[in-house]
This record gives sequence, structure tokens and C-alpha cells, in this order.
Amino acid sequence: MKTDSGSHSISIMRGVGLSLVGFALFSLHDALIKSIEGVPVYQSVFFVVLFSFVPFVVILAMSSQERSLRPNLPGLVALRCLFTVGSLLSVFYAFSNVPMAQAYSLLFSAPLLITLLSIPILGERVRFVRWIAILLGMGGIVIVLQPASVPFSAGHVAALTAAFCVACSSVVTRKIGSREHSATLLLYPMLVNVLVSGVLTMFDYQPLPGDVLLKMCGIGLLSVLAQILIINAYRACEAQYIAPMQYSQMLWAIFYGGLFFNEAINSNVLLGSVVIVASGLLFIWRELIASVSQPVLRTRNLRVAGGPQAISAESDVKGMSSKTAHQPSGSDAGASGSDSTKSANGK
Repeated sequence: MKTDSGSHSISIMRGVGLSLVGFALFSLHDALIKSIEGVPVYQSVFFVVLFSFVPFVVILAMSSQERSLRPNLPGLVALRCLFTVGSLLSVFYAFSNVPMAQAYSLLFSAPLLITLLSIPILGERVRFVRWIAILLGMGGIVIVLQPASVPFSAGHVAALTAAFCVACSSVVTRKIGSREHSATLLLYPMLVNVLVSGVLTMFDYQPLPGDVLLKMCGIGLLSVLAQILIINAYRACEAQYIAPMQYSQMLWAIFYGGLFFNEAINSNVLLGSVVIVASGLLFIWRELIASVSQPVLRTRNLRVAGGPQAISAESDVKGMSSKTAHQPSGSDAGASGSDSTKSANGK
């Protein structure tokens, strides 16, 4: 018994450690995005996703698991791709034009948007605690933006648009995740991003110096590496230990913003960020004890990366063994609250 307890503790420490490193790499990824100046957003997206294809295809080729890349629900997969394109373009613009701490605080509003969208789309009931979390998150957004005293810029609109697109993509993923392989959910958004941003780049291409191309290459590599770390983190231990770790990015945002971009942290941004983080943690706590669907814990990554989005192993289990077909998928809208406390390997 002690051995099992000790092994479980090691798995938790490993999962938390992997997630912290993964989210730290994502923050470095975002700082590199912000450091690129004078390049159209769609051109940056094109090269970053193009560079992220290289490690993604290598990993896909090295895998021994059999898989089909043909989508079972092409319409919903296409809809998810559109939301992914919107979120990626928006988040690149937001990080390029808004201080990192402000961008993160607005992106972290995604959990409350997921919950709100789950009411009409998935037919979920939102109880008292979640309404408190929603109102708390909205209050945090108002504190950060200070609409009465701070100009509401296009960068702020882009950050909120990115959060909305992430929320829509997450809700769609929950509807189709049990029927689509994770490789399919990763590959098609990347292809569509390259296609859309590539077409836009053709009409307004700007020659890029070598150091900018190197940064874009680094962003793509960091994206894939961070995704792998976070996926492995979710496979190492329960989601309840990993989900809160994403908020560590706020500390990195403050650090990188002050170190590289001379961004001063206003008291309202700091206070609003604390309120939004508290709202997200309240969502997580509620879903750990609620026997209902899990819109927050089932969203493996609430921020948007230059490469594939982190998808849990539950979708793969369906393709690996028909024995698990009776179990709820991690993206299934009918997942029970108790499933959120199981490791990905056991789901």
C-alpha cells in the first residue's frame, strides 16, 4: 500500500514538473512572438506553423500506433479548424500589441466562456458555484481593462477574441473528441492555418531577416515541445494536479514583460489577474466535486500555441483498443465528475 502511495506521489510530482516546464516554454514562445516587430501577423503565423510541422511530422512518423487521419465528422472538424485559425491569428496580434500580463489575464477568461457556451450548445446546467466563478471572472476582466480610464485597444479585442475562439474550439472538441483520433485533431488545424495564412502572405509578403526567421523557427519548435510535455504531464497524473499549473504563465508574463519589454505591472492588472486566476481555480475545484460534465478540466490547454493544441490521450484509447469503447472519452460531453480524477492512462 505504501509502495502504491509512493508511486502515485512520484507520478504527481512528475506530472506537475512536466506541466510547469511546458507552460514555461509556452511563455517563452509568447515572448518570442512579442519580440517580432514589423511583420504582418498572418506572415508570422504562416512561418511559425510551417516550422512546427517538422517536429510534428517526425513524431507522427516515429509512432508505431496505427491511425487513420480521415475525419469521421468532417463538418465539425472543419468548424474547429476555423476557430483555431481565428484564435491563432488573434493571439499573435494580442501578444504583439498588448503587455504580456494583460494578454494572459484576458486569455484566461476562456474557462468562463466555455462554461457559458456549454449551456446552449451542450445543454449543461450551471449551478450556483459556477455562476459565482463566472461573475468573478467577468469582474476580473473589468478590473484589468478599466474601461472608464484605459483606452480599449484592438489588442484587447484580439485577446478576448482569442479566448472566445479557444472556448468555441474546446466545446466543439468535447462533442467530437470521442470519435476523432488526436492526430486528426492536431493535423487539420495546422494544415488550415498554413493554407489561410499562406494565402494572405502571398498578397503582402515582406522579406524577413535571418534573426526573425530563426525566432519563428524557435517559436514553432517550442510550441511542439511544450505540447508534448503537457500531454505527457496529463498522462502521468490526474488532471486536477495539472490544470491549475497553467496559471504559472502569469508569473512568467510578468518576468518576461519586465525583463525584455520594460512593461510595468499596474496594480489594476495585478489585482484583475488574481481575480481571474481565482475564478479559474474555482471552476477547477467545483468540477472536481461535481458529478457533471467537465468543461474546464477536459480542456487540456486553455491558451493557444503556434503549433498543435494539446489533446489528451483519451481519444487515442478508442483507436488502440475496442475494450475501452464503453468508457467515456476525455472530450465527451457526458463525462462524469469522477473521471476527472483518473489518470489518462486509465481512462
